[in-house]
Amino acid sequence: MAGGRDTEGLGASELVLVGGALVVAVALVYRVSGWPYALAALVAGVLGGAAWFVVRADRHVRAADHEWRAEDAVAAGRRTLDELDAMTGTQFEEHVAALCRRDGCTEVRRVGGAGDNGADVRGRMPDGRTMVVQCKRYAPKAAIPARDMRELRGAQAHFKADVAILVTTSRFTRQSTAFAVENGIIAIHRDFLGLWNNGTRLPVLAALNGAGQGDRRHRERWKRTYDDR
Repeated sequence: MAGGRDTEGLGASELVLVGGALVVAVALVYRVSGWPYALAALVAGVLGGAAWFVVRADRHVRAADHEWRAEDAVAAGRRTLDELDAMTGTQFEEHVAALCRRDGCTEVRRVGGAGDNGADVRGRMPDGRTMVVQCKRYAPKAAIPARDMRELRGAQAHFKADVAILVTTSRFTRQSTAFAVENGIIAIHRDFLGLWNNGTRLPVLAALNGAGQGDRRHRERWKRTYDDR
């Protein structure tokens, strides 16, 4: 998540500068025009400075609220994943297929099993493009390596699919994320899966591809959350 400046840091130095500028302005007006004009200038300056500060503070609050809502949505999605964690691999593939159907994908069918050539689900995206989906139901603290992305890329070529999607209950390594982005593979990690499971539609997640795993702080929080699972 993107971080914002602290509320305290927002105005301290800036208010000093504004206040100093007002003092200088009042002094100049007083020397030229006399006290009544200086008083009017002071009032106008104070009101303008106050309005400026309120606008800046409002922007900061809105940014913080947006970040909180995004984190809350991820947390709400995570709460829906316990049932998925308890599924078998086949059940998870069926669930992913159902999510695809919910979001307007057609001709969706589970094809995972022996000799599946790297495809667990096949079908068409809502816009008609063919898709191949690979499902990885791993422990939350596990990480999907780049080789799994390469295997999916091979499956995409084998089936001549327009779109390749990898869905996991865990996360992706930096290398696998980079490979996905470079090759147009839609990578749905645990946080995105929670959002998807909680109502966010597949095309929305596809547009966010390569994002959502956060910075070091987010990864440390992930580790604390799932370290015992």
